[in-house]
Amino acid sequence: MYAIFESGGRQYHGEPQQVIRVDSLGLKTGDKVEFDRVLAVRDDDDLQVGRPYVEGAKIAATVVQQGRGKKIRVFTYRRKKHSKRLRGHRQDFTAVRIDKISV
Repeated sequence: MYAIFESGGRQYHGEPQQVIRVDSLGLKTGDKVEFDRVLAVRDDDDLQVGRPYVEGAKIAATVVQQGRGKKIRVFTYRRKKHSKRLRGHRQDFTAVRIDKISV
């Protein structure tokens, strides 16, 4: 069984007991979270695709970790202009463990 759901403008593929990193939700470790924007659910041979969301489908998850991802370096350079700029960025994330997928 798996589900494709939306969180923070991005789509994620998740299965029960899987840990997924989503955009920061601002919750504490151990908090429960529920995703109701489910785009598709597959259970054995049955596939349900929503238009745009599957009615009544929900994903129950638990927050496992809060953190920041690896540093990304953004380098801008203009040749022959003696102009360059180096910046770094670390994206905040929330790691959630999917407990249950219900339709």
